[in-house]
Amino acid sequence: MHIEKADFGSRNARSEFVAQRFKPYLASGVLDVGCYEAPLRQILGKAHYTGIDFVGDPDVFLNLETCDALPYKDGDFACVMAIEVLEHLENLHSMFAQMARVSNRYIIMSLPNCWRDARRPIERGKGKIGHYGLPATRPDDRHKWFFSFNQAAEFAQAQAELHNLSVVEMFGTEMPKSTALHHLRKMRFPGKRYNNRYVQTLWSVFEKKPV
Repeated sequence: MHIEKADFGSRNARSEFVAQRFKPYLASGVLDVGCYEAPLRQILGKAHYTGIDFVGDPDVFLNLETCDALPYKDGDFACVMAIEVLEHLENLHSMFAQMARVSNRYIIMSLPNCWRDARRPIERGKGKIGHYGLPATRPDDRHKWFFSFNQAAEFAQAQAELHNLSVVEMFGTEMPKSTALHHLRKMRFPGKRYNNRYVQTLWSVFEKKPV
């Protein structure tokens, strides 16, 4: 699996990356599952975009964690995506199945490497890990799953087999670093160990196989 360099300083920057990197898959319209403020709507245009969420600025308000099914027919959308969303849902397995159901061709999914974000606070014995912890009052949203980069890849492969999908692309993204530092890290933590420590996000593109 190859790793690409990317720096997402904001949600809008991530949306710009998605729009450019996955442009061929988005041309015929997209359902953005867990869209929040729906920054892709402005980039792709209203005619080619539908966003769904329970907060923010979606086109359709729906609590993904409590719904039994997405409110669409089988194959309603050429592409269905969930970008940094499924880890927030207790029902992520059934939600992926719903994404596969309402897509007629492509599914795009990204998952964060939770181990990477937790590593430094745990090693230092101080600090906070975003989306985890124990706040004084119950938060409206938090991560429900804690997994490594390679566990995310195994999940993606398993969902492809379960739902009769082809994996068109699967790759990781990591923050740009100097060549010397990159090589030093690779030498000290080879293979999957490097991915679990330093790669930020897993990206997967699936395509439905002909029935």
